[in-house]
Amino acid sequence: MKFLVWLLGLFSLAVALKLAAHNPGYLLLVYPPYRIEISLTLFLLMLLALFVLGYFAVRLALSAIRLPAYVRQFRIERAHSKGRSAMMEALDAFFEGRYAVAEKAAVRAMELGESSGLNPVIAARAAHELREFDRRDAYLATADNKSAGVSTMRLMAQAKFNLDQHQPQAALQSLKELRESGVKGHIGALHLELRAQQQARNWDAVLDIVDQLKKRSAMDDAAAAQIRQQAWLEKIRAHTLDAQALLAIWKSTPGEFRKRPKVVAAAARAFIHQGDCRNAKQIITDRLNVEWDSDLVMLYGECLTGEAGSHIEQAERWLKQHPDDAGLLLVLGKLCLHQGLWSKAQNYLDASNSIAPSSAAYTALGHLSEKLQQPNEAFKYFQKAMALAQG
Repeated sequence: MKFLVWLLGLFSLAVALKLAAHNPGYLLLVYPPYRIEISLTLFLLMLLALFVLGYFAVRLALSAIRLPAYVRQFRIERAHSKGRSAMMEALDAFFEGRYAVAEKAAVRAMELGESSGLNPVIAARAAHELREFDRRDAYLATADNKSAGVSTMRLMAQAKFNLDQHQPQAALQSLKELRESGVKGHIGALHLELRAQQQARNWDAVLDIVDQLKKRSAMDDAAAAQIRQQAWLEKIRAHTLDAQALLAIWKSTPGEFRKRPKVVAAAARAFIHQGDCRNAKQIITDRLNVEWDSDLVMLYGECLTGEAGSHIEQAERWLKQHPDDAGLLLVLGKLCLHQGLWSKAQNYLDASNSIAPSSAAYTALGHLSEKLQQPNEAFKYFQKAMALAQG
């Protein structure tokens, strides 16, 4: 558009000059005692030149007046551009694992006036990875009292820092502040809270958070099942000294976990610790009758009571189905030793060692030899037991 205007102006000027060239007119200027007579065409050209010079003089004066503000704005924009570049450099370096570079770049961005709340958070997280906790806390403090988004980043970062330093209560407090600020159902916050509750050993809360994550499809089935199993294991272990609470916990344990050998073994050990051999052997028997587990059967011989006769019968029924199970043979040897069935105990323990020699089997043979008044044999068995234990 400007080009067309200039082109039209040039054509107009050309037409005016052509007309002026055929104009015989002149201009008389009188200022006593002076008289100046000049061509009208020349006067018009001089007037036009004066107008153009005046226009450019005014433009130059205005530019000179505006120059300081322009320079100031240019410097601000250049600093902002450098600050943004430094922030992007900090992000790249952080996610590449170059934490020292990330921290320096984030600090440089802040010094250049980049006002994004992301910079102090990046600097804090980089300093945390470098284990520079004083610098980390100082950076994080500068992110306080900013926008809601920055506040969320700060509280999330603070919770993570607390968890990495095994301070679950402080992490839970940060997450509580996050919820109170209006941020609810945050998947990342739920994962952090899950870690915090695990560290704080609040297993009921752990189970509740896993359910929330599962509803949001934020945790796969395998991971959820593993965490739930851990929670029930820890709940059982936490009530080892309280018989009534332990029994209540075991009854409330979901069926899918009551079938798992690890959970059954933990419950059996807890009942054995309380001297409740009846419940211990019952849950072991129920599980082994459904699915055999060589490690679980070892617990069957840990609790020796006056009912060992019926337990021997049960173990011998299992032996018909699993004749080559060294652990089962060891359990039978211990039960027979407890009942004073010396010959059967000897046979079962020797059979166990013939399949898989173990320190426990040789120790039981040593005790059997002591019962039979055979100190030399007992000494040899104890030596073998010690050698296997140390090996």
